[in-house]
Amino acid sequence: MDIQIVNPGDFTPTQHYYQKVVNAHIHPLLKYFLGLNQEQVVSRYCHLNPQAHPGRLMEYLKYKAKYLRWAGADLFYVTTAKGMNKTVVVEVNSCPSGQKSMPLRDEDNEAGGYELVIKNSFLSKLKGKRLVDGALGVIYDKNFMEASGYAATIADLTGEKVYLIPFYQKSWRENCRYEKKVLQVKQGDEWISIRAAFRYVTQKPWNRIPVDCKTLIFNPVVACLAGGRNKLIAAKAYEWFNSEIASSGLKINVPHTIYDVAKMEIPLLIQSLGGRGVVKIPYSNAGQGVFTITNQAELDRFMEMEENYDQYIVQSLIGNASWSSVSPEGALYHVGTMPNKKNKIYVADTRFMVCSGAEGFKAVSLYARKAASPLADELDDSADSWQMLGTNLSQKLGEDQWGSDTDRLMLMDTRDFNKLGIGIDQLIEGYVQTVLSVIAIDRFAAQLINDKGRLKRKLFRSINKDDSFASEIFDYDQTDSDHHQT
Repeated sequence: MDIQIVNPGDFTPTQHYYQKVVNAHIHPLLKYFLGLNQEQVVSRYCHLNPQAHPGRLMEYLKYKAKYLRWAGADLFYVTTAKGMNKTVVVEVNSCPSGQKSMPLRDEDNEAGGYELVIKNSFLSKLKGKRLVDGALGVIYDKNFMEASGYAATIADLTGEKVYLIPFYQKSWRENCRYEKKVLQVKQGDEWISIRAAFRYVTQKPWNRIPVDCKTLIFNPVVACLAGGRNKLIAAKAYEWFNSEIASSGLKINVPHTIYDVAKMEIPLLIQSLGGRGVVKIPYSNAGQGVFTITNQAELDRFMEMEENYDQYIVQSLIGNASWSSVSPEGALYHVGTMPNKKNKIYVADTRFMVCSGAEGFKAVSLYARKAASPLADELDDSADSWQMLGTNLSQKLGEDQWGSDTDRLMLMDTRDFNKLGIGIDQLIEGYVQTVLSVIAIDRFAAQLINDKGRLKRKLFRSINKDDSFASEIFDYDQTDSDHHQT
């Protein structure tokens, strides 16, 4: 695809929202939740969780993220054998989808969450920064609907034209290059410098964007390396942050996680979890690289796959009451959707998007995704567990080609929201869990950057012991020359 120029006034709702969203009305309960101020959130959360320190929670809600200023968390609502419900963070995404699936909270503002992210987080990040001379851009390798929506919103809010730049792994050099670490795009015979770029690059962004890029990249690649697209580091970031905040009565809830796992260790670890678990390639996303293991056939299929990386993570599997993993923290079971007319319950997760700015965190958008098949009461050896547990909507159609299974999309509207069976307190808990997990990654990202804005490679390699992954990280100073980049 060619680079496009987006001008002020180009925002068209039908191009940046799903058709079913354009005609949807936000559920009153969600609209009420989005209208809560930080004091109300803290008061209600601490009322239900008296061990939580109100002052510390308020401090985190007002946290101004430096690197991961815009993120989305995938959440499961689960229960224990004793009927104790809680929200679990599955992963955090540093380029989250969600705008195209979110009904407008204010029907008079067509830009909705697009405007909230751009105004509160992207443009506020640019203020006071010494930027190189140049234009504004949006770089993307997926989700054109939302990437173009952000470009149109930036154009409207700044009054400038915005370059909408395809940035695919194999073809990005056709129209892009780096000149002294400044991203440039080709227009005819001219190279245009980009002073700041909103990033919707999801597939291995570290292999074509330098950590110390002189163009301001939002979110920067270090946010991905520190956990936004690195599940291995994210697990460590959550663990370390939980140790830090334990005295405040707060905690990021995650499945039992074992990291730094070699492939040959996986069968033993699955056995230790009762024969059921989840194996993840740490650096994949969009539903790729996640394998639910509930029987020998599923384990065998995974073990026969070709190895691309040296390290994996293994997590306890959250299933139904009779077939979840056994872990030191106990078993967790999916709450799932409300039973349908056939009395079937489906696994569903919630994507919670937030952004951070001068006033701290703001909730931006939510949507839910349900699995393809209903949750079974019992499993047999022929069961396809991914059909019951996998919720991601992305469909890889080919190289740099993606589709979406929107039939499983659940909107936060008057039609779908009630099917989730959640209320205001689950929304508040999901918001708090999202904020805490984003802070954990943002703070870890800060530890990975030195005074010159470069990645502390020795520290990173000591924490992420995967030579195959480390070899992918783009290092501008180690390339042959600027000519090589063109």
